[in-house]
Amino acid sequence: MPEPITSAALKAKLTVMIPYSPEQLAYLVQFIHPARTLGALPGVNDASVADDIIAAAFGLDVAEYRRIKRGFDDNARSAAQTLLQEADFAARVARLPFAPGAKVVALGDSITDDDQSWAEILRHLLALARPDDGITLVNAGVSGHTTSDVLARFLGVVNEQPDWIICMIGTNDARRHGLHPAKTMLSPAETERNLAALRQYALTQTSARWVWMTPATVIEEKIAADWWLGQGNQIMFTNADLRAVADIVRRRPEPVVDLQAVFGTPANPNLLLSDGLHPSLAGQIAIVTALVRHLSP
Repeated sequence: MPEPITSAALKAKLTVMIPYSPEQLAYLVQFIHPARTLGALPGVNDASVADDIIAAAFGLDVAEYRRIKRGFDDNARSAAQTLLQEADFAARVARLPFAPGAKVVALGDSITDDDQSWAEILRHLLALARPDDGITLVNAGVSGHTTSDVLARFLGVVNEQPDWIICMIGTNDARRHGLHPAKTMLSPAETERNLAALRQYALTQTSARWVWMTPATVIEEKIAADWWLGQGNQIMFTNADLRAVADIVRRRPEPVVDLQAVFGTPANPNLLLSDGLHPSLAGQIAIVTALVRHLSP
């Protein structure tokens, strides 16, 4: 019977197989969270072993993995602290319509799943500015998910019985694959049906108030040249496709935060990482600022 593979052996094997740079590994840690996609597996949610298992999967030792994760969380907290130094913004956070004890679900894809995302900054804003209100924020972002993927896992959101759902989804509906892609992952018509189905799902099984955020814009040539997106996985996005999704979101009757207006077309490069797709920390700050201003006029 073969010997079980230890985390150290797995790390050594992966280090040989995928010789990523430290910066590339940090990028993967930032956006890939096995616990959110493999949560049904008992080992993934066992705090005593989960970090060791996940760190090994990235080819990292657990101390380095935790250091990377802590760095992104520190960035989100620091961003929240800086925002709250502005008196008007701090007053707006105090006026956010989240009742004491409320549960807020941030629903989305990698832009929400990001370890220093708008959702994580919002978590710190509420903890710092309203510590006695006991508001819970659940990050329900999963990297790569389309509106169909979110619909398939929406029962997990329903089971949280949230008071608010803030949904930024649809970017991956506009994703294209291959060197000469003929179609997006989902057609605009399917995206529109999925958004309606999500809202109906929530209406029938929760009392949550709903807020949409449109997909942001991107820098297409940077995506095409990126080591992970364009070069590594032949993933493409266009602003025309993303605009079509944003138009669908804007037609929803619920409140909508238009992030395309915030990012510009093409996107302001200062608001994106070098991959041309994911918001930088400045971009995530711009998202949470737009959200807070929309909810506390």
